[in-house]
Amino acid sequence: MTAGALWSLFEVFGVEMEYMIVDRGTLAVNPIADELLRSMAGEYVDDIENGEFGWSNELVCHVIELKTNGPTPTLDGLARGFHDQIRFINDRLRPQGAMLLGTGAHPLMDPERDTRLWPHGNREIYHQYDRIFGCRGHGWSNLQSVHLNLPFRGDEEFGRLHAAVRLVLPIIPALAASTPILDGQVTGLMDSRLETYRHNQDRIPSIAGRVIPERVFTEEAYHRKIFDRIREDIAPHDPDGILDVLFLNSRGAIARFDRNAIEIRVIDIQECPAADVAIQDLLVETLRRIVNRPGVPLDEQQAWPEDLLADIFLAVVRDGDEAVIADRDYLQALGIDGRRMKAGRVWATLAESAADALFENSRAPLTRILGNGPLARRLVGRLGPRPGHAELVATYRQLADCLQENRLWP
Repeated sequence: MTAGALWSLFEVFGVEMEYMIVDRGTLAVNPIADELLRSMAGEYVDDIENGEFGWSNELVCHVIELKTNGPTPTLDGLARGFHDQIRFINDRLRPQGAMLLGTGAHPLMDPERDTRLWPHGNREIYHQYDRIFGCRGHGWSNLQSVHLNLPFRGDEEFGRLHAAVRLVLPIIPALAASTPILDGQVTGLMDSRLETYRHNQDRIPSIAGRVIPERVFTEEAYHRKIFDRIREDIAPHDPDGILDVLFLNSRGAIARFDRNAIEIRVIDIQECPAADVAIQDLLVETLRRIVNRPGVPLDEQQAWPEDLLADIFLAVVRDGDEAVIADRDYLQALGIDGRRMKAGRVWATLAESAADALFENSRAPLTRILGNGPLARRLVGRLGPRPGHAELVATYRQLADCLQENRLWP
């Protein structure tokens, strides 16, 4: 999204996708994102433009972020565009014996051994994070996600959109979880990425809160209740003010008033862009229906405390599509008439309601995901509770093929 620009609800979208660079043979982490960017720009840079897309660095050298180069009026066709970028990058990485890998976390990465912080450009920011929090952990260096940016114009639209986003955030892992394995072990969680993410800044709890944002629905209230508290809590650790509160804020959805957008951050990256964009399509249509639903008054949507929503979120992080939603009021807030329903069925019901508005290219991926569970469920179903190293490498090599070919697994 462009800084300072004003679009109304759902007029445009901004999409960012993160990928890990790995060795083609062993799948070992390969920290050469800086060399990839240098090969395009002729010098070490933090970002470049490549047609309608941009590439940029992240905290660590083994991750590259691809993003729409400015806002786009539709998600339709984005999967093909991201796939073209992925194939282009894989061709440039091939001489180094490297390639991109999808999913939200590498199943075999050792963060203590494999983490190399970005040494160029904005390195001072990343090294300050490392000094304060210690960034050699899965919650910092092994968590690839999709960020979906949705615009708003003024406080009234922000209040409506933020209310809807808060309601939907808790169940997103039931659709998008792709990280059931860390350190070569099945963790027992469908979304291990989000479990590590929510703890990576425990030293200063106000930075992430409960992941579900607080009940704030104007810019003034957001600054007062969230930004000011973060600014006060970080000050003793960052006396020179290197870290910007806009970027410190690590809730599952963050308000970017600098570009008049809400950025959703709890979506694990999938095995291919076709799956990623289909999930975003359903998410956007669900949010659109909540924002525009006359049957649920806005004050009722805004009344939900973050603690209640966080309890649902943690259950879904653990159990994904099998998590049981037993709060009738919550289901009704989503437009569903029921007392008790698994989170996967919640999404199937929401998809049925949105069916006429979904893009044709989203239908087949969503049918697979809703029918067989999120990628995390499918991985555990195939690998079992105690997969061996060779089995993990073979399976994730298949996932790398899926990324190259833009197809779902298996």
